Amino acid sequence: MASASKTNSQTTPASVAYQGEPGANSHIACVNYDKRLEPIACATFEDAISAVRGGSVRYALIPVENSVAGRVADVHHLLPNSGVHIVGEHFERIYHQLMALPGADLSTLKTVHSHTQALGQCRSALHELGLKPVPEADTAGSARMVAEEGDLTKAAIASKLAAEIYGLHILKSGIEDAAHNTTRFLVLANEAEGRPLATARC
Repeated sequence: MASASKTNSQTTPASVAYQGEPGANSHIACVNYDKRLEPIACATFEDAISAVRGGSVRYALIPVENSVAGRVADVHHLLPNSGVHIVGEHFERIYHQLMALPGADLSTLKTVHSHTQALGQCRSALHELGLKPVPEADTAGSARMVAEEGDLTKAAIASKLAAEIYGLHILKSGIEDAAHNTTRFLVLANEAEGRPLATARC
């Protein structure tokens, strides 16, 4: 990671914004990118970018492409007019877990909830299990919803961290369809640091 400029490091908290709830894959990517940065959850990609632009965080880590599901369309639409700089990138191997309430098992499940990208990365596994995919805002938020609703017919696809946070039981681990399932993240900052890879204004 390029070192922050003196001005930026003095005025901006050592934190990194991500889209999703605690336990999301973007949360895990932030921790693996730089453990010195405090991960800050944001409801939307727009909120994460606005946090950088407004100076409440130093960076945002935004997914742009997955090796299985392809481009994250919403992000590519937002970046050209975001007003922030791309100062780095991070590649995160994504592991998906099928999780449900304690007491549920594969025979009780009917639907599985998660972000569209996660559902796409597990398409073959879900077909084999006979589960109906239901798109949600993000992976960890789906885990929280399943935990709060108390419905034994609902499962979520999310991370092991999400299962721990929301008290869910992992019924099947590593259900991603490809062993190379990797997401590319861009690191966004308010100022160019050293020689940025590009700028989001391009």
